[in-house]
Amino acid sequence: MAKTLHEIKQGLEGYVGRRLKVKANGGRKKTIERYGTLAETYPSVFIVELDQDENAFERVSYSYADILTETVELNFMDELEKAVLGKQ
Repeated sequence: MAKTLHEIKQGLEGYVGRRLKVKANGGRKKTIERYGTLAETYPSVFIVELDQDENAFERVSYSYADILTETVELNFMDELEKAVLGKQ
């Protein structure tokens, strides 16, 4: 796991345009799972374009600090498929 905000940002820049699952802490023991595509990275935040058939809104943004503090967890779909299929 990356240890600094800069390392997290650099790591995400290589995944722009890829499908992912976002698991976010919704507060009060709620966990929110959404599916979408990593759209853009900015100096302080990154944007996820959500699947329209599952969500009421188009885009969400999270800060890199959310990943650092484990408030948000990102799982990229191609990596999930490899884990399910047992491929390396």
